[in-house]
Amino acid sequence: MAELPILLSIPHAGTHIPPELKGRVSLSPLQLLYASDAFADRIYDLGTDVAAVVKTDVARACVDVNRSPLARPPAVVDGIVKRMTANDRPVYHPGREPGEALTDVLIARYAEPYHAGIMQALRRPGLQLALDCHSMARSGLARQRDHGQSRPSFCLSSRFGASAPDALLHALGDALRDAFALPESEIGYHRPFAGGYITSRYGRGALSWIQVEINRQLYVRPPWFDKESRTMDPRRLAELRDAFRAALRSLRL
Repeated sequence: MAELPILLSIPHAGTHIPPELKGRVSLSPLQLLYASDAFADRIYDLGTDVAAVVKTDVARACVDVNRSPLARPPAVVDGIVKRMTANDRPVYHPGREPGEALTDVLIARYAEPYHAGIMQALRRPGLQLALDCHSMARSGLARQRDHGQSRPSFCLSSRFGASAPDALLHALGDALRDAFALPESEIGYHRPFAGGYITSRYGRGALSWIQVEINRQLYVRPPWFDKESRTMDPRRLAELRDAFRAALRSLRL
């Protein structure tokens, strides 16, 4: 099968704690997993089927590459180097939070290389679409605008048309609906997410950028997910990856 002219960015699938933060992080391995886009790389990473894949194994609870480098602690607790997770768990043991110097180190060693990877991938000739790939909780969390509300199977966003034309956004929605055998109501647009830092930063030029969010209710639950071992049924992940690949292959770019 010919390579698809698509760049895939997967910024939040990692659960690795950087060595610079050894002994500081208070989150358990399960909490780190829940604070990530759990298993998103095993759904979205299509390898050589696409033009380029950019991802990181660093836990978003430690360094969030989908945040502006200006969104720094302590002023911003859910920024590029977090103090709190999205569900209000402290990331660090009391008194062990990174200071300004360590924050600078973390940004330089982990966030900046991620964006350098995107910039390098964008130099690939023939690119026609970039997707920033995420997963989302089945319903809104306490600090989110849709707190307690159920979410669709997918949310697609383009900063309300700023990073991709509506026709392309809805074409991707139709392709996902067909590939995953979903009703039309299970594809949401711009809500609960309108597009994050990556979509905003890179979606200003000729290349269209779309943020994709898959609902973790489709896989991070029994019978596929085992909480004790923090493992997923690989067959379910393969099913979702195959459906995602089929959706992209059906797009007319």
